[in-house]
Amino acid sequence: MAETESVRGILKRIDRQQFAVRTAERSYRPRHPEVLVLPELIRRYPLVEGAGVTGQVENRKGKPKLVAIETLGGIDPQAFAKRPRYSDLVAIDPFERFDLGAAGQVTMRIVDLIAPIGKGSRQLIVSPPKAGKTVMLEQMVQAIRQCSPKTRVIVLLLDERPEEVTQFRRATEGAEIVASTSDRTADEHVELAELMLAHVQIELECGHEIVLMIDSLTRMGRSFNSRTRRSPGGSRPTMSGGLEAGILEVPRRLFGLARCVENGGSVTIVATCLVDTGSRMDQLIFEEFKGTGNSEIILDRGLAEQRIWPAINLPASGTRKEAKLYTPQHSQGLSTLRRVLSGYEPRGAMESLHKLLRKYPTNKEFLENMARNQ
Repeated sequence: MAETESVRGILKRIDRQQFAVRTAERSYRPRHPEVLVLPELIRRYPLVEGAGVTGQVENRKGKPKLVAIETLGGIDPQAFAKRPRYSDLVAIDPFERFDLGAAGQVTMRIVDLIAPIGKGSRQLIVSPPKAGKTVMLEQMVQAIRQCSPKTRVIVLLLDERPEEVTQFRRATEGAEIVASTSDRTADEHVELAELMLAHVQIELECGHEIVLMIDSLTRMGRSFNSRTRRSPGGSRPTMSGGLEAGILEVPRRLFGLARCVENGGSVTIVATCLVDTGSRMDQLIFEEFKGTGNSEIILDRGLAEQRIWPAINLPASGTRKEAKLYTPQHSQGLSTLRRVLSGYEPRGAMESLHKLLRKYPTNKEFLENMARNQ
């Protein structure tokens, strides 16, 4: 009997009647030869693109084949077949907060106060170049891993410099780094983004808790605009800036996946978007996503140039319905903090907040004091 080995990956449909298994070690890119699913398994199980799969692989005639399926979507295959469909899921406001400030890191304490992230939040980090967005993402991953170890964290890096990908992998232990680097083609970037869209949607249907970090929506939009493989129907009208009309449908759907499901799981998405790059296309991409999230962090070029970190424009940043993420007493403290900071320009607001936080070792103590002094 031939030897088998275990495999864990995501199903990718490569034609109408065939699936391949793509693995995280290769950032879900094809390997040669591909691990193909046996036809009898395709007939037996309700396989769909994007479903996570674990099973056994066996070499047959020198080619690896998936010969047994143990789980689909992290659950039993029979349960997977009965999972609720995405269109039937009921989305509700996030009510459980990631306690980013628990680690004591100053930047995360500030983010937790100004733009808290709940399970199911859809947060946009709006950043000019060199304002610290990538470092902030790394710190967020570390904070989420510490405060919620059971939550699966995926970091999607598209058209990123190879050395940045290496740095991200080394700085964020325990997170799943999925990358398509800048030496890859636009078609490869697009294929990875579409596979992650399918995968995250199915993970949500299966009731899992997922945090997806995307760096960046701008590069993703550029890739969809530059791809050579087009869907049937030919090219569409081009808007000003060279952006094809309707080309951002998949990126918008991916960002829109973030939600908290009633009596189910959640998908939390934190995505970066570039502004002030001098590119009309980048501005159009930002306009497409502006206002679609329920939380925004606005980074300020002026603060970054003065080396004031985090370079967050505090008055412009915030989370909708943040009161649902905090206790009533802490919500009162946040309201007091907002009133205190509203009279400052961005630099003064950040310097004042730093001074206040130095007096209190935790955000809990800080908010309780602010509530008492309102």
